[in-house]
Amino acid sequence: MNYSRYYPLLFILFLPALLAAQVPESGAPNAEKRILKGILADAESQIPLAYATVTLFSLPDSAAVTGAITDETGMFEVMAKPGKYFLRAQFLSYKTKFVDGIALATDTDLGAVLLTADATTLDEVVIRAEKSQVQFDLDKTVFNVGKDLANRGGSAADVLDNVPSVQVDAEGNVSLRGSENMRILVDGKPSGLVSFGSNGLQNLPANMIDRVEVITNPSARYEAEGMAGIINIVLKKENRRGINGSVDLTAGTPDEHGIALNMNLRRNKFNFFTNYGLRYQDSPGSNSMYQEYYSGDTTFITDLRGERQRAGWSNNLRLGADYSFTPKSTLTSAFSWRYSDQDNYSLIRYYDFINDLNNPVGITRRTDNEKETEPNYEYSLTYKRSFGREGHELSADFRFQDNSEREVSDFREIYFTSEEVLSGQPDLLQRSDNREGERNAILQLDYVHPFGKDGKWEAGLRSGLRNINNDYIVEEFADNAWTTLPGLSNNVLYGENIHAAYGIVGNKLNKLSWQAGLRTELADIKTELKQTNEVNDRPLYVNLFPSAHLNYDLPSENAIQVSYSRRIRRPHFRELNPFSQYTDARNFWGGNPNLNPEYTDAWEIGHLKRWEKGSLSSSVYYQYTTDVIERIRIQLSDTSAITRPTNLAVRHQYGFSFNGNYEPFSVWKLTGNLNFFRSIMEGEYEGQVFDADTYTWFGRVSSRLTLLKKVDLQTTFNYRAPRQTTQGRAKAMYHADLAASTDVLNKNGTLTLSVRDVFNTRRWRSTTEGADFYTDGDFQWRARQVTLTFSYRLNQQKKPEREREGGENGGGDY
Repeated sequence: MNYSRYYPLLFILFLPALLAAQVPESGAPNAEKRILKGILADAESQIPLAYATVTLFSLPDSAAVTGAITDETGMFEVMAKPGKYFLRAQFLSYKTKFVDGIALATDTDLGAVLLTADATTLDEVVIRAEKSQVQFDLDKTVFNVGKDLANRGGSAADVLDNVPSVQVDAEGNVSLRGSENMRILVDGKPSGLVSFGSNGLQNLPANMIDRVEVITNPSARYEAEGMAGIINIVLKKENRRGINGSVDLTAGTPDEHGIALNMNLRRNKFNFFTNYGLRYQDSPGSNSMYQEYYSGDTTFITDLRGERQRAGWSNNLRLGADYSFTPKSTLTSAFSWRYSDQDNYSLIRYYDFINDLNNPVGITRRTDNEKETEPNYEYSLTYKRSFGREGHELSADFRFQDNSEREVSDFREIYFTSEEVLSGQPDLLQRSDNREGERNAILQLDYVHPFGKDGKWEAGLRSGLRNINNDYIVEEFADNAWTTLPGLSNNVLYGENIHAAYGIVGNKLNKLSWQAGLRTELADIKTELKQTNEVNDRPLYVNLFPSAHLNYDLPSENAIQVSYSRRIRRPHFRELNPFSQYTDARNFWGGNPNLNPEYTDAWEIGHLKRWEKGSLSSSVYYQYTTDVIERIRIQLSDTSAITRPTNLAVRHQYGFSFNGNYEPFSVWKLTGNLNFFRSIMEGEYEGQVFDADTYTWFGRVSSRLTLLKKVDLQTTFNYRAPRQTTQGRAKAMYHADLAASTDVLNKNGTLTLSVRDVFNTRRWRSTTEGADFYTDGDFQWRARQVTLTFSYRLNQQKKPEREREGGENGGGDY
């Protein structure tokens, strides 16, 4: 790859940093002022107190001069002219602390300012402000899960489907701005909690999630994987003194029952936290597909009708502890375990015809009884060290994941005449055994160093070692013996080693702030098919991923950002594995071991306007992608076809998005988002042209109304417009959700009744066609769901706005 085209860009990006480094700090407007800094911490445990309030008063008139909010490490920093002062420190459930006798002649460090807990204070606090359901910044959108009533009792997949600009399709695949090429993280890191595609998202209870962060144009700090952006799921974790937590009980129909426990215990220098979720779900679904295959003068027609039932238990456990060596250094250890056990059943009826529906040929009935188990383990160790100046910190993180899955299926086909009478043909018996295992080790080091008044530079290293083994076998019973079916069984080995280094520099000149970065990744990837002796050992390759962000503060609470980043989307393991499922014996899904990664150059201009009662975030974006991965359907015979991914040529995608919230009255809150884009696909595969040019849009509007100061009523409507695909058309889809909640037991508990997909319209419908076939499909992943959830808070109240807003900027080191 020729990287010379980036040299002018890199020179322009880093030139401001070189110039800024030559400007002495004494030239700043506040050069005559002095810096006063320190750390607020718990007097007993020495644990830093994040987002506490600090106010500086002058002497002798006791006039308030300035103030600040402590950061996540408890640090604060204020500036004032030389003189005599006293300082007041305040934090919820702690006694107010005064520091007297401050003579500010030079820059001064107060060190640790210790606050003593006041056990009687918390019960006297009246909470009046809450954090908004959706909050918008220039670089990301934060979706606060607890504020969305419709998600209570649901799963992580339900949560993501309600996040602005995010959709979840019929198979549980997640897309951002219409693209599946994005990265999902948990607490800022790759996690086994959402491994193996949709299963992890379906089994992770929504009650364990605090918020979801969506970043559409990430900087060099983030992994280059995920071309449309990054979705970060932040789990609940408390850091309050004593014992506190919450319990959620859920019951619903169709069967959906569960319990979620979030607990925290803080003693001295230790902070213990745990999340546990137990969930049982029995989800009915259905699908249908009308298929035509053209061969000469004959048209073979199949009318497919399917039913499915996915039922089973899932467990999610997360245990961890923080230990504070000092107020500036903390070690965190955490262990996660997820285990799901499902018994799934599917029934497919194939009605076959010749030339038209008036000429039936026969009926085939196929059943699949599947037993699915999925144990996953993850261990992490994180160390964070803060230094004297605010924002100066070092973090190191190691995590190991061991994920596995086994699916054992028994298939039976029974044959009938067109009059639905047994044909006399012997039943077909088949079985499959799919064992998949993944091990992943990640080591990451990040360092941030501020300079000057507003500048900082960052650097980091990351190494990831990943190995996957998939042993898949399909057998058929014939002549009183089980024999392996050729072409359907294999053992696939996949190895992926990626090493990265990045550097970022940024500064602020008056109202203009800028940031430029460069990430370098060395990748070593190998795929091996053991039974067929096929090896795809890709040579080591190095990629450069530059990024740049410019922010400008405009008058009247306006801000604008211009950003650029280069991203990569490596094929997922299941896209490389040629053998993936055999439930539907006529419509196969498989991978392609010869896939190449996609590369995207993304540009975006964003604008943010805030009012007293709301905010509006808008953006215009353009993405240019090469080696686009697209699923292509190929007809194999008069009754069977296979869909597998392949690399096409290029895709141009540009559009605009709006995300906003508005509070016309204190009891009524509105949230909405709209995304409109055009996607132009150009490609060719095996002599066929696969071009597509589509204009489409999707949106969501939500209203939350408080009635009689006791009942919250929320209604939500989602719509996804039709769009052209490379082989057909995806039809429109829409659904509505309804939820109501009220506080009980002295506001320590909350009852929530929610109905997801009120009108049972959430169905994925599409048409696909080629030179010799045509299909029209309809799929419903899950029917309308009614859920009742009871939440009880132990030694907690609903969180105040200031305290909760402090957590918006972090979910881990990405």
